[in-house]
Amino acid sequence: QVQLVESGGGLVQAGGSLRLSCAASGRTISMYDMGWFRQAPGKEREFVAATSRWGGGTYYADSVKGRFTISRDNAKNTVYLQMNSLKPEDTAVYYCARLVGEWGTRRLTDYAYWGQGTQVTVSS
Repeated sequence: QVQLVESGGGLVQAGGSLRLSCAASGRTISMYDMGWFRQAPGKEREFVAATSRWGGGTYYADSVKGRFTISRDNAKNTVYLQMNSLKPEDTAVYYCARLVGEWGTRRLTDYAYWGQGTQVTVSS
């Protein structure tokens, strides 16, 4: 069992950048593929990015490809989401989770052990 805590969210102007962190405890995250999701008010939680156990493999939602970068530092038991060129439509609560399904999935139900989320607000 892994416990996840997201941090790093905040208010930023369009075009700005933020780096989110997902700190894990209870288990070493090197055991797991990990992902980021986001949820805007009134919308379903949607996939953002995923990284393989050692960080060598990644995949992204089309909406963030080229702007966001997922990475991990297993020595620090932390997964990151670097967000550049932020847009107002990126405004959401961002969550990290463990991938429990097959590599490449974007389905919400293929991820588990969610953190509490961190709010990202992008103003126009």
